[in-house]
Amino acid sequence: MTGPLRRLRALPIRSRLALLVATAVAVAVAAVAVACWFVTREQLENQLDETLSGSKVDERYLTSLYAYCKGDTSQTPPSFAGLTVQLIDSRGTVCIAPDAASWKLPVSGEDLEVAKQERHYALHSATAENGTDMRVYTYPLDVRSPGSEPGNLAVTIARPMSEITDSLSTLAWVLLLVSGIGVVGAGAAGLWVARTGLRPVDELTDAVEHVARTEDLTVRIPVEGEDEIARLSRSFNSMAGSLATSRDRQSQLIADAGHELRTPLTSLRTNIELLVRSDETGRAIPPDDRRALMASVKAQMTELAALIGDLQELSRPDAAQPGPLQVVALHDITRTALQRARLRGPELTITAELAPWYVRAEPAALERAVVNVLDNAVKFSPPGGTVEVVLHRGELTVRDHGPGIPAEELPHVFERFWRSPSARQLPGSGLGLSIVARTVQQAGGDIALRPASGGGGTVASIRLPGAPTPPPEL
Repeated sequence: MTGPLRRLRALPIRSRLALLVATAVAVAVAAVAVACWFVTREQLENQLDETLSGSKVDERYLTSLYAYCKGDTSQTPPSFAGLTVQLIDSRGTVCIAPDAASWKLPVSGEDLEVAKQERHYALHSATAENGTDMRVYTYPLDVRSPGSEPGNLAVTIARPMSEITDSLSTLAWVLLLVSGIGVVGAGAAGLWVARTGLRPVDELTDAVEHVARTEDLTVRIPVEGEDEIARLSRSFNSMAGSLATSRDRQSQLIADAGHELRTPLTSLRTNIELLVRSDETGRAIPPDDRRALMASVKAQMTELAALIGDLQELSRPDAAQPGPLQVVALHDITRTALQRARLRGPELTITAELAPWYVRAEPAALERAVVNVLDNAVKFSPPGGTVEVVLHRGELTVRDHGPGIPAEELPHVFERFWRSPSARQLPGSGLGLSIVARTVQQAGGDIALRPASGGGGTVASIRLPGAPTPPPEL
């Protein structure tokens, strides 16, 4: 059994569909044909039985046949037209016309019971002496011959079964022919339906092979209808579009990263070459200049390390699932981030009003996002300035008193590698706010920057869904 199944699975889908349709139609047609044949046979047999039951032999013929059976050969009865007629007495003796002797029928127990007046009639099948299958009807008869006593007799009349078997044979051949035509037609129709129905699958296959061969993600499949094939085509088009967008973002990320890395690498290379040339030529660099070069090298190394860390963070696709979410205390995370911010800006005054607020987020990512927002505020605050941090009912606001962000630049602040013209001389990669925006969105919140009212500066606002008290499981 496994061999045919394996060979069936090896066939193309359209061939399998056509074969399954043809098989299903063949089974259905065969069942209908067999049922039709049996019903027709039953009807024909009933009609033949009704015909036999309604047939009555002329009394004069029966009297003549009875007299012949008693030895009166003066008038030999002929065979009865269209019927085989014979008389049966209670002892089972059969009398039949001489010219119909080859059609003589055997006497059954039912026939004897009719002859003995023990039953009203008998209806059964029998085979004549000439080998012909007959349908037999026997009914009782009381005959009186001149000078004799009444005797118990039965009349048997029969007709050949060929009257119905010939018709049934013809019907069987007709049904067989019609069934064959139906199966062949069903197979052809199934193949046509399979080809028509699987044409979108062929187009999808061609598109996938084209993408695999050329890496061309602009290929789209025409979508028609609302069936499963149309859904599959739409899914492929959506997948191809997402892949194309992901590849474009990847290419843009690589290009932007290369551009951002070029500046610190060039500066770092220049400083190192100056130090190497000084050692090779023996011309010492003044101590102050050497210290400045070393400080610059250290700053550039720090900038490169920060840029590489940001690139690693952004290397995950935007659609990737975040890490496991946990219920965390946003006020505690903000308090930890404030400690790091005060170390980076010891000359600044950082005030904080933190009301309890619990959210579901990835703890490490959320802490990095808050640190990035505070770092921006520290970086753009003037010496001796103030940074105001407030957490109230799920909204964390960080305000600095720096130069602020022009209104025309606000739509771009969350783009990767974007830096305002005024901030390009300051350290940073232009990736911090992009990382913050993605982390906040993954936690179900939103972030916005707006100019501060009164005193200048910028306000960064982060809203996260949560509650002022921890859930019961905590």
